[in-house]
Amino acid sequence: MASNLLKGKKGLIFGALNEQSIAWKVAERAVEEGARIVLTNTAVSIRMGTIGELAEKCDTIVVPADATSVADLENLVDRTMEHFGGRFDFMLHSIGMSPNVRKGRTYDDLDYDYLAKTLDISAVSFHKAIQVVRKKDALNDWGSIVALSYIAAQRTLYGYNDMADAKALLESIARSFGYIYGREKHVRINTVSQSPTPTTAGKGVLGMGDLMEFAENMSPLGNASAEDCANYVLTLFSDFTRKVTMQNLYHDGGFSSMGMSRRAMHTYEKGLRFEDVHQNQYPFGKGGE
Repeated sequence: MASNLLKGKKGLIFGALNEQSIAWKVAERAVEEGARIVLTNTAVSIRMGTIGELAEKCDTIVVPADATSVADLENLVDRTMEHFGGRFDFMLHSIGMSPNVRKGRTYDDLDYDYLAKTLDISAVSFHKAIQVVRKKDALNDWGSIVALSYIAAQRTLYGYNDMADAKALLESIARSFGYIYGREKHVRINTVSQSPTPTTAGKGVLGMGDLMEFAENMSPLGNASAEDCANYVLTLFSDFTRKVTMQNLYHDGGFSSMGMSRRAMHTYEKGLRFEDVHQNQYPFGKGGE
């Protein structure tokens, strides 16, 4: 149910591809809550996806831009301000891609040209986008910038590969730029560490299905969906979170605070081989020898 949380606000949303995208859900909900938006993605993603349908639904435009290109970003911000007739209030960075993951290269056998692309697309693009909007003074005072992250930035999760390094860099950029932009224009910058979510990019991660099941069993509230994430992101765009900045905010049903849950332990025990169970019961030999 809409409550006009973002009434009168305007924003730029990166990364909507199709209905599975978190950015897609954020765009829909932002408009429902009274905001006007501009959508952007790469030209290839626009052709591959269905973002045109989202733009029609949200009564807006789609501006093609490669987020790793400063020239593209400058054109994007100019077009966005032209569309809105001035500055805007929020920006979402929902971009991530690893050629190493796509090509099946494991973390101990990375292609370093691929790694450079992973970091540029998934993290450095965040810095570039912020730098461009700041230099063009495109955001209103007390604006809000949010990027989507994942707990692999802090903890090792098998299969997440070099995307973990990219997310760690992404969160560092939010802190470093958050200080500069906050001091100058009261613009806040945060990252949201979301539950594993079956987006088009997420499905490419090795063992994604098992990871989602494990997180579901570990989290007292269960995994947060893309829709749940969109609702949370909207609160960060709103005036209710004006003093929240430079934070990595976990939106994962409690997963990040857990050690072991009963459900996860039960699943683990069922998967043990018989000899492992036997060994656990009698670690020093039967009879206490």
